[in-house]
Amino acid sequence: MGIRCGIVGLPNVGKSTLFNALTATGAAQTGNFPFCTVDPNVGRVAVPDIRLETIAGIVRPAKVVANQIEFVDIAGLVRGASQGEGLGNQFLANIREVDAILHLVRCFEEGDVSHVEGSVDPIRDIETIDTELMLADLESLERRVQNAEKRAKGGDKEAIQDLPLMRRVLEALTDGKPARSVELSAEEAPRFKLLQLLTGKPVLYVCNVDEGEAASGNALTAKVAERAAREGAQAVTVSAKIEAELAEIEDPAERAMFLEELGLEEAGLDRVIRAGYRLLGLITFFTAGPKEARAWTVRQGAKAPEAAGEIHTDFERGFICAETIGYDDYVALKGEQAAKQAGKMRQEGREYRVRDGDVMLFRFNV
Repeated sequence: MGIRCGIVGLPNVGKSTLFNALTATGAAQTGNFPFCTVDPNVGRVAVPDIRLETIAGIVRPAKVVANQIEFVDIAGLVRGASQGEGLGNQFLANIREVDAILHLVRCFEEGDVSHVEGSVDPIRDIETIDTELMLADLESLERRVQNAEKRAKGGDKEAIQDLPLMRRVLEALTDGKPARSVELSAEEAPRFKLLQLLTGKPVLYVCNVDEGEAASGNALTAKVAERAAREGAQAVTVSAKIEAELAEIEDPAERAMFLEELGLEEAGLDRVIRAGYRLLGLITFFTAGPKEARAWTVRQGAKAPEAAGEIHTDFERGFICAETIGYDDYVALKGEQAAKQAGKMRQEGREYRVRDGDVMLFRFNV
């Protein structure tokens, strides 16, 4: 499944610098002025996963294919964006197209980089963008509710079904709460997603700090983490400057040494992606053979046929079973054949829920 994350934030918080580092490209223009990103830049990166490397080391396939994640660098929003200030309306539309929002927040005090609000206050900045997104949602949903009410009077079953949910979300927005704060039943969740509300997207707060605070964070990142915990969101701390420097180092040993000198165990990209997977409730399963070792993404709780469908729709349609080996068993026994001989390969049916790290071979008949 494709994952698309939009990087949002006020101007001059480091969005384009982070985007360039994450995608290891210079596609986004960087500069110390607002609206330097005129069109949303898109970059796809491989999801780092040491498990795939380990599996490939056992199988030695002709090709190794990692999961992919797409980052979209969306221009800086400002106060009044919902009413068209800055380049607001154009970029609010871009946000609707992503699965999750990476909200980059400035948590560094560097004096030679101007702040659009004149001072550094990450909570105020978060609230500024939240307010603009909520106002845009409010305007959009009010029109949709009015339209649904007219259709419901005419007996439209879909409108009758959707109105209670839409009214609850509208009430939350009117009270100054994001759409994602509304509790949903299992039946309501897919209908809620179809509303495509900006504040209905899950949010990962990414705190951009000075190089010396990348490992420990600071008082500002602590405030953001506290807010994220209250919202049920995720928060990570990175230094866009460090990530930019890392993007230029090709040698793995040199990269590891660079991180060690800074007191970091891993790159910020790894932390961002891992937090994003947790936020979206995603897990990884693997397929492995002489031609290809590959990582696949599926939602947590997905059953075996759904996972098979990630590879090909025919696999899901004609699903018979999934021959499954847990990652730890696969590695400990050095591959499929030994795992099978040791009784560690299981034949799982349609109701099997895929576990993170499963190595799977699907049997199907179309």
